[in-house]
Amino acid sequence: MVISGASSGLGLALARHYLQRGATVGAFARRGELLQALAAEFPGKVIAYALDVRDAGALQDAAQDFIAHHGVPDIVIANAGVSIGTLTRHAEDNDVFQHVMDINVMGAVKTFQPFVEAMRSTGRGRLVGIASVAGFRGLPGAGAYSASKAALISYLESLRIEMRSSGVKVVTLCPGYIRTPMTDINHYPMPFMLDADEASRRMARIIESGRSFAVVPWQMALVGRVLKLLPNRLYDLLFAHAPHKPRKKAD
Repeated sequence: MVISGASSGLGLALARHYLQRGATVGAFARRGELLQALAAEFPGKVIAYALDVRDAGALQDAAQDFIAHHGVPDIVIANAGVSIGTLTRHAEDNDVFQHVMDINVMGAVKTFQPFVEAMRSTGRGRLVGIASVAGFRGLPGAGAYSASKAALISYLESLRIEMRSSGVKVVTLCPGYIRTPMTDINHYPMPFMLDADEASRRMARIIESGRSFAVVPWQMALVGRVLKLLPNRLYDLLFAHAPHKPRKKAD
């Protein structure tokens, strides 16, 4: 299997989950030293590719190398993502909006694209996108993140229909709060939070089942459903004073 964003957080937990079950893992991430540490932990089972998911050429090269040496993957997980607070009134946040969209949306497209035809030719496999409950409704102070995850959910739905007759399943996973470095900076309550290892186990079961869409944990599916049904006036009142994720410059 292949996974992006494999050097930390949920991506690392998912990579370890599959490695512990004997998988050969193509691990994509920018921080090569962390990928090498994972490779040392599982000798001969990790093929580390230090790359940026915004770089389509690097992803093409990595995919061709992986397929040439290890065959067409059974699972490709587009997990790489960033979450940064944004406010439209600040002109300096324009670059941050672009950064978030480039990684969270286009990064998934560029991760899948080099594998799609090879997987279609085998008539099997899973393309898995890690979206978020934050994509269900726009959260104040997180316009870029919410928009990117809403776009990713819609993109994955389009891809699912495109792949319908190919034998390749497209799976959309929408996590709630997972204990990772991404959520460590949040200074507000995070209900139903899961450890990354537990989240990875639940997600792997969903991927294996071939379900097309799932929220992890299931309780957040109920929260998300309620939020989607709220009329705008009530939603606006409830979230008008919600805490915001910290802002920072794009890397």
